[in-house]
Parts: sequence; structure tokens; C-alpha cells
Amino acid sequence: MKARLLVLALLTGGAAMAGPRIFFGFGFGVPAPVPVYVAPPPPVVTAYVPPAPGPAYTWIAGYYAPVGPRWVWRAGYWAPRPFVGARFVAPRYYRGRYYGGYWRR
Repeated sequence: MKARLLVLALLTGGAAMAGPRIFFGFGFGVPAPVPVYVAPPPPVVTAYVPPAPGPAYTWIAGYYAPVGPRWVWRAGYWAPRPFVGARFVAPRYYRGRYYGGYWRR
């Protein structure tokens, strides 16, 4: 009986000492660089636009998109409007940053 009480006292005493702990820490380092691109080349002039596949489609003109350290030309295409009255805002390059195209009302 005394052995059982001793084991119980050791187990509960050990659990009491293993209570919650508080840790403090700090870190330092160099922040991640913001991607700054060189201005893209001038857009390619397209003289031919294929006919629309349907009335609910919008022509997305070709544009340059950054892929890694270089610019890649994305050819124009017809895209279905995601909602009624949608208008596509073309991708743009402004003050060293590239902003992708998006749909808006």
C-alpha cells in the first residue's frame, strides 16, 4: 500500500511540475524582396481578331506577362464573361510593378 501511495505521489508531483510553460523569442533577418521588373517591350500590333464564338464573349488583347526574370507574350483570346456586365481590365506595368488583369462590374 505504501508503494502505491509513493508511486501516486511521484506521478502527481511530476505532473504538477510539468505545467504550462511560457516561451519568448525574437527573430531578425532580411525582408523578402519585392519583385521589381524592367519595363516590358512594346506590345505586338494585332491586325486580325478572330470572330467571337458567342455573344457572351469578350476579346482579351495580347499582353506581356512576367515569367521569372523575363517577359513572355500571351496571345489574345476570347473569354466568356464571368457575370452579366463584366468588363475586363487589362494587365499593366506601373512604377516597376506588374498588375495582372481582372474582371470588374
